[in-house]
Amino acid sequence: MKIAILSRNPELYSTRRLVEAGTARGHEMLVIDPLLCYMTIATQRPSIHYKGEALTGIDGVIPRIGASITFYGTAVVRQFEMMGVYSVNESVAISRSRDKLRSLQLLARKGIGLPVTGFAHSTKFTGDLIDQVGGAPLVIKLLEGTQGIGVVLAETQKAAESVIEAFRGLKAHFLVQEFIKEAGGSDIRCLVIGDRVVASMIRRGKEGEFRSNIHRGGTAEVVRLTPEERSTAVRAARIMGLNVAGVDILRANHGPVVMEVNSSPGLEGIEKATEKDIAGKIIDCMEKNAKPNRTRTRGKG
Repeated sequence: MKIAILSRNPELYSTRRLVEAGTARGHEMLVIDPLLCYMTIATQRPSIHYKGEALTGIDGVIPRIGASITFYGTAVVRQFEMMGVYSVNESVAISRSRDKLRSLQLLARKGIGLPVTGFAHSTKFTGDLIDQVGGAPLVIKLLEGTQGIGVVLAETQKAAESVIEAFRGLKAHFLVQEFIKEAGGSDIRCLVIGDRVVASMIRRGKEGEFRSNIHRGGTAEVVRLTPEERSTAVRAARIMGLNVAGVDILRANHGPVVMEVNSSPGLEGIEKATEKDIAGKIIDCMEKNAKPNRTRTRGKG
């Protein structure tokens, strides 16, 4: 097959591993910077050009769309879908998962366990908003934040009010969430491919840090999931419509709660922690599903 990886940097670990895994299985692997693609939007013959040439003969696409280029990146994926090219994660699903508020609303509607979350436009009733999520300590998150950036733990009511006022003063959109103290600054990343969890690791924040992101100095090791955690991760990915997803779970006293569903999960941390060939499993998924016009939405959403 001829498989295109939509990635801005061919040297990234995840991109390199996908190229290696696909090449080892005899596929032609292309790394394409989505921001250098340009499109002809036409009823009969939609097309994508890259570096002066039309992209033809592509059998499947693996989007590695960074959060900062979601709008244009998903437009490129959508154009491939209009051309009948299979994408392992569809444009609608990527957009859905990137919108933190929308994704939480969809998960809540389907009964997935979540931290109690508040969202508001005005700061006039900040005290009541804080009460709705159980009071301080609580977590305040920018909607556009990634890798732990824009996430603040407010340990007192006054601190929470100050952070909320500051974010609102910057015209930023944010969520307030209950703080799951019993998680102890750790979370579980479940890597879902298709309808099963293929790998999982527990990430622990460094000393004095409540965020467990590996990019922020956290550590990771293999973890054994409970059946409920495994089921929750698979259901969350399915609700988003993602075939490949990183589902982040906290262990709360009342069961697993989903923090986020990531449409472009990094492979380095989980491959090294679990010693599993995750990139190869993604290529296996492509081999199984990449057929012309297999995309469910055909660029419609």
